[in-house]
Amino acid sequence: MKVSGFTFIRNAITLDYPIVEAIQSILPLCDEVLVAVGNSEDQTLALIQSIDPKVKIIETTWDDSLRANGAVLAVETDKALAAISPDADWAFYIQGDEVIHEADHQAIQAAMQKYQHDTAVDGLLFDYLHFYGSYDYVGISNNWYKKEIRIIKPGRGIYSYRDAQGFRKAPDQKLKVAPANARVFHYGWVKDPRAMQLKQENFHKLWHDDAWLDKNIKVAEHFDYEDHIHQLARFKGTHPQCIEARIAKRNWHFETDITRHKKRFKNILKDWLKKIGIDTHYANYTLIRK
Repeated sequence: MKVSGFTFIRNAITLDYPIVEAIQSILPLCDEVLVAVGNSEDQTLALIQSIDPKVKIIETTWDDSLRANGAVLAVETDKALAAISPDADWAFYIQGDEVIHEADHQAIQAAMQKYQHDTAVDGLLFDYLHFYGSYDYVGISNNWYKKEIRIIKPGRGIYSYRDAQGFRKAPDQKLKVAPANARVFHYGWVKDPRAMQLKQENFHKLWHDDAWLDKNIKVAEHFDYEDHIHQLARFKGTHPQCIEARIAKRNWHFETDITRHKKRFKNILKDWLKKIGIDTHYANYTLIRK
């Protein structure tokens, strides 16, 4: 069974992406990892080149005119996917702020072996942990997506969908998936507040025009995490080993009173509907194996 990893990145150092840790977290499960390295203003290319011989790089140029719905992210994802080995049985996607826990490697390997020859299965579905403000808090509100596809079978007309959060199959079909029985640790909202503010000012350019940015994005030196909090809980588990050094070197402090952040009415309603069998969460996939 051959597994190819793939991802994309640009300006990882300036925007403080844990891309090295993201790639390292899937390397033990992959025969290769293809990285589409976009035209950067920092030393991102050298950083990716230093990771591991199994990492293969394609240099790309982002189309900065694509400023609607994060479309350029899907374009870059598809470039990386197109460059994987043609004989790969599985393609393992990881974004630059996502990390896989080594405790889940065995389950992921088992799921890939189990469904390798199941022609009905297009991909594997992962559970998400979204960290916010620091490595000590995890989002628990319905505002966070709960699951997403991160392993797919290449060669089936599968492409990155919309803003690269998930995948679809031509012409516009949801993928049929099975559970990976594993987690994605999402650290996109865990950065030095200065880097987080810079990310906000730059990242929204991929979704909106300058007029929207001027109206909605506050220009500041530091990002104010308190301004954007939904429901949080203290994280009581362990982080992946490859992220521990980054956690130890963090140079900011974030604490909040989680009891102050009450559940919003729409989330209370969603929870109640789910209890009676009506799940209102958006799902860009069809779960066919449990």
